[in-house]
Amino acid sequence: MKQAVVYRSAFVALALTLGAGAASAQGNATLDGIAKYREMLQDGNPAELFEMKGEELWKQKRGPKAATLEQCDLGKGPGVLKGAFTELPRYFKDTGKVMDLETRLIHCMVTLQGFDSAELYKAAPSIGKGEGANLVAITTYVATASKGLRFNLPNNTEQEKAMYEVGKRLFFQRSGPHDFSCSSCHGMEGGRIRLQDLPNLTKNPGDGIGFAAWPAYRVSNSQMWTMQKRLNDCYRQQRFPEPKFGSDATIALGVYMGVNSKGAESIVPAIKR
Repeated sequence: MKQAVVYRSAFVALALTLGAGAASAQGNATLDGIAKYREMLQDGNPAELFEMKGEELWKQKRGPKAATLEQCDLGKGPGVLKGAFTELPRYFKDTGKVMDLETRLIHCMVTLQGFDSAELYKAAPSIGKGEGANLVAITTYVATASKGLRFNLPNNTEQEKAMYEVGKRLFFQRSGPHDFSCSSCHGMEGGRIRLQDLPNLTKNPGDGIGFAAWPAYRVSNSQMWTMQKRLNDCYRQQRFPEPKFGSDATIALGVYMGVNSKGAESIVPAIKR
């Protein structure tokens, strides 16, 4: 009888070991499949079309003032694009605010081209039409100019430090009908929802991951998403009310994730499932 129990225990242990091995092998096969899928997507990324449109809009005389955006100061001097994206959001003395790329571009469209600020902020969430689509394209063009560079957000002024702390608190704040927070999905190692990896954004997630991958083209809905859109959708998935475009909340979260991404290489424009 004792011998039978020993055999049975040994069989169970062997079965568990083989099952774990099979699960591990299946997991590795799944990861390999995802990697190949993403590699295939990168060939002919439609984001290039948005980049081209953005370049045309950057150089085109538009708005009531019939001016281009070529003198827009994104933090490195008028018209300097290379390296600007990887240092945003940041504090701007001329506005007295910490601004991300999208809100800074709206500022330039208002001051240089004469567009109405309220109308631009109203149009911005409609990423597929009108000035909302134009803003997405310009954002993609400017961000792409820093592809391959490494994030190095300034975090020196009182305003930047305050926004970092606000972003950190928002990242860990649990609320809503499901008691979710940003950290529920992005506060641990090895997380995943279905085929989507969930990087740990409480620290530097690495090259081309998290903050270093947006704007990105979403294959599932054939849209180009900027960081503002990505954050708003995260709030939607948490069943939170979506923040207003360009809100201090989204910019603070951008500061928190951007500072944490120091040294990570930008792969923008990326492509997502």
